[in-house]
Amino acid sequence: MLESHHRYHSFKDDYSEGAHPRILEALQRHNTTQEAGYGLDQYCRQAIALLRDAVGQPHAQIHFTTGGTQTNVLVLHAILKSFESVVAAASAHIAVHETGAIEATGHKIHTVPTATGRLTVSMVEQVVRQHVDEHMVVPKAVFISQPTEYGTLYTRGELELLSGYCRDHGMYLYVDGARLGMALTARDNDVTIQALAKLVDVFYIGGTKNGGLLGEAVVFTNNALAHHFRYYMKQKGALIAKSRVLGIQFMELFRDQLYYDLGNVANVRATTLADGIRQAGYSFWIPPTTNQLFPVFPADLVTRLKNKYDFYEWTTLEGDQVVIRLVTSWATTEEVVQEFINDLEGK
Repeated sequence: MLESHHRYHSFKDDYSEGAHPRILEALQRHNTTQEAGYGLDQYCRQAIALLRDAVGQPHAQIHFTTGGTQTNVLVLHAILKSFESVVAAASAHIAVHETGAIEATGHKIHTVPTATGRLTVSMVEQVVRQHVDEHMVVPKAVFISQPTEYGTLYTRGELELLSGYCRDHGMYLYVDGARLGMALTARDNDVTIQALAKLVDVFYIGGTKNGGLLGEAVVFTNNALAHHFRYYMKQKGALIAKSRVLGIQFMELFRDQLYYDLGNVANVRATTLADGIRQAGYSFWIPPTTNQLFPVFPADLVTRLKNKYDFYEWTTLEGDQVVIRLVTSWATTEEVVQEFINDLEGK
């Protein structure tokens, strides 16, 4: 079945598709209504009310941005003084895939090696202890993502420990939630969005990778950090005139369970795919948890699969083994998952 050179499906990411039909319908439905801009339209206001209710924080400051890198730059630049720095896993998005965007604002990133993609208190503490006086930067923020770049999850207990350490040491805990919808609906997850909101200072709810056309919702639960945030947004080109486009999307995602339903679909498809990979006799570099899978395949199989599917080759191992990354989305079908499994089994 691999003889065809037609690229049947991309497993490279969870944003290759456009947007869920309900979002497109909502954008069309409200298209000609005249509205104020820059986040002051009725749709952004309604979406903020829905999000405050969802996170259980009636006074949270919420702002809409267009993408993850933009969000991370805005948040970290806004909450850190010029001599303050951020601690992150070596695999963190801000350290690997943002073209030095954080460093370009003048802030140092302390990268910490971690096999799981997760930070622990001891890892953060080691960085803090190494910075002792005014000749060094001050580690002030801890950056984590839920799920991590490896698809792994922080448990509620782990988040509580990190949160407690940060609060005891006057540090901020910031969560990148680009794939938060998948984290919240994962089988092994024990963290609710309300619990997350209580444990962190600021986080964002990703729409781009969970059914939205684009957009993220930044949630400040430590409102002191949100002071003048709109000024930072405007200065960095993030305060868009047609903010309605973002408000309508989050209004649609959170007026019922759509946000969670879409995250769950991505996870269910990934579970089916992971089960099929195991049944075909292959293992995983990192145990599957959410919608990012890291199977280990022989190099010749990877070459054959690439004639038909798109995915990232993550790393190489001994014995001509290759770790690839497969990502499912809200739009991944059962048919394409089964097709991939059939190709593994030579059917």
